[in-house]
Amino acid sequence: MSDHNVAVRAATEADLQALLAIEQQSFSQDRLSARSLKRWIIAKHGILLVAESANQLLGYGLVWCHKGTRLARLYSLAVTPQAQGKGIAQQLLNALERATAERGRVFMRLEVAVNNLAAIALYKKLGYRVFGQYSDYYDDHSDALRMQKNIRNTNELEFTRDTPWYQQTTEFTCGPAALLMAMSSIKRTTITQVSELDIWREATTIFMTSGHGGCHPLGLALAANKRGFKAQVIINNRDTLFVDGVRNDNKKAILHTVHNQFVVEAINHKLDVKYQELTLEQIERWLGEKMAVVLLISTYRFDGKKSPHWVCVTHLDAHCLYVHDPFCESDKQLAIDCQHVPIARSDFMKMASFGSSRLSTALALAI
Repeated sequence: MSDHNVAVRAATEADLQALLAIEQQSFSQDRLSARSLKRWIIAKHGILLVAESANQLLGYGLVWCHKGTRLARLYSLAVTPQAQGKGIAQQLLNALERATAERGRVFMRLEVAVNNLAAIALYKKLGYRVFGQYSDYYDDHSDALRMQKNIRNTNELEFTRDTPWYQQTTEFTCGPAALLMAMSSIKRTTITQVSELDIWREATTIFMTSGHGGCHPLGLALAANKRGFKAQVIINNRDTLFVDGVRNDNKKAILHTVHNQFVVEAINHKLDVKYQELTLEQIERWLGEKMAVVLLISTYRFDGKKSPHWVCVTHLDAHCLYVHDPFCESDKQLAIDCQHVPIARSDFMKMASFGSSRLSTALALAI
């Protein structure tokens, strides 16, 4: 059998039983269930392709295209034992890359066991390169390599500074988590939940659109200043922040009080605060000055919820802005999905403005 006799096409529900059989033959654990496979076949942000010859499925590949970003992840790739060594995995991966690039994604990422030498050799042959490693990743306690390929032939991602990724431990501490990542990229320190919660208590707005309050940019800047960092802040709005999403008048009054308190403290501590529109050029200048940047985005393009969310900027190139997202949905995402997440330059203003007031704000840190 040669790859010329193998056709790659989109999976259909008629392939379900054959896909399950491939799962059984290929994996001893973490197999995709019939329900999961059926969902992936029709998933808007999934690409599930199968390799077929003589009406028999020989393998499949599954890619997850992350909503709102230019990132995709190879979720699974499997070839039946009798069809291995015939170039089918490469044929599937090439087809997946083309389909993924057509959806506007720039980077394909994957994780692979360090002892899976055949798979690693294939990925390296196709242009994937290692950009990190997970320790004790699999059930057998083996490590996993994180690999990445630029599938749009743009410049490869080169990090100017190592930024550790930290996952927020509560639903409301994205601000402290992002700030801790930024601070640690300049002066490496151990990031703990204690420090995360300490910063939240210092920077919280008390209330937010729902649940616990988020963090005010001036509150985060003051917290950084307290810990020995110099902070610059840009806010395009002098009014009380985040008040539009709160309906209760008493809560609004508290938000006004907290906002005014942060403004007074910023003046007293002589913080560098500029009330102007935030631009990508300003972030580029900050990064060029070796400053760490914390950015407020709207999550609408990620999850449709229009929530304010803090992220840490890790890189900027001619095509994308990259961020560490501290929020990781454990049932849907891996840490690799939340690190150096690419956001197209053309999407920046849509992402970096929140609410009816089109709030845009960011802060930059230096020693």
